[in-house]
Amino acid sequence: MSIVYETFEKMENFMKDIFVKVGVPAEEAAICANVLIESDKRGIDSHGIGRFKPIYLDRIKEGIQQPITRFEVVKEGPTTAVVDGHDGMGQVIGKKSMQMAIDKARQYGMGMVAVRNSTHYGIAGYYATMAADAGMIGITGTNARPSIAPTFGVENMLGTNPLTIGLPSDEAFPFCIDCATSITQRGKIENYDRIGKTMPSGWVIDREGNAVTDTALALEGLTEGSCALTPLGGIGEETAGYKGYGYATVVEILSAALQQGAFLKALSGIDASGKKVPYHLGHFFMAIDIAAFIELDKFKKTVGDILRELRASQKAKGESRIYTAGEKEYLAYQERKVKGLPINEALQKTFKGLVAEYGMSDYQFNW
Repeated sequence: MSIVYETFEKMENFMKDIFVKVGVPAEEAAICANVLIESDKRGIDSHGIGRFKPIYLDRIKEGIQQPITRFEVVKEGPTTAVVDGHDGMGQVIGKKSMQMAIDKARQYGMGMVAVRNSTHYGIAGYYATMAADAGMIGITGTNARPSIAPTFGVENMLGTNPLTIGLPSDEAFPFCIDCATSITQRGKIENYDRIGKTMPSGWVIDREGNAVTDTALALEGLTEGSCALTPLGGIGEETAGYKGYGYATVVEILSAALQQGAFLKALSGIDASGKKVPYHLGHFFMAIDIAAFIELDKFKKTVGDILRELRASQKAKGESRIYTAGEKEYLAYQERKVKGLPINEALQKTFKGLVAEYGMSDYQFNW
């Protein structure tokens, strides 16, 4: 497959300008494009430019996501807030909510914001890193359309529901654990499908509990409900799938119960007649000011010492390196800021189509 490379700046500006063309205000379009490109910068190809059209543009065109975001604070206290996003742009809602949590934490030591009626907000690590960059511990999670089957079940009930934590360190990058509570996520399967790669057995099961490895069948089954993702840990209890199931449920509760938002099957994006409707997702954002406990530099050094000792520990036979969370993403950024973002053939075709559809003559890519 032919891969081409493009600069961060060109791809970010391209997405921003098209967001504006579909009705997103310029300042908010810049936020949306920045969240998406950050995913690709970190090597997380499942949540970046590859989702620009099928998730965001298509949903705006279908009328199930609002290009203009009405960010309504419906309840607020010194350290807390409840926000209604009115089905606007999830990245805008996410960034404003985490900033609100950070501002509260700066004044009172901790801040938490719960959100209802939002949409897909991109990589959760973006918001956890916002807090880490502000010298705080950042925690965020979101529910999503039903994908995960409960342990011993086969029906897709829970979303991929990431529980994401960012911690500042004295290294060049923060510690950031950003992953789904399923064994994988739909975006990774979509990426495998684009590049023609077969999934490992155990990622997806059908209604009989059998493993599905064909990406096209899995994506179709996940959409219509005949397939489900397995929770982190895998099928059954033998490899501790109940742990992923439990954490996914925690995220579901925190993304729905505090803000009285939608949950489980109500997040399918389809009404009783089969018509597409807004997803009404929920999120939560927490910021903890480290300075309320200890000097920030001391905290960062302890975090760094822990990470360095982990990486310096004895390696398995045949392995040359141990990584800590956020390190691979940092290394991907170091490589891609020089080489550019890899654009596979499927994405090349998508972006050329967008150039023609939206009259983006200034972006005639040389592919």
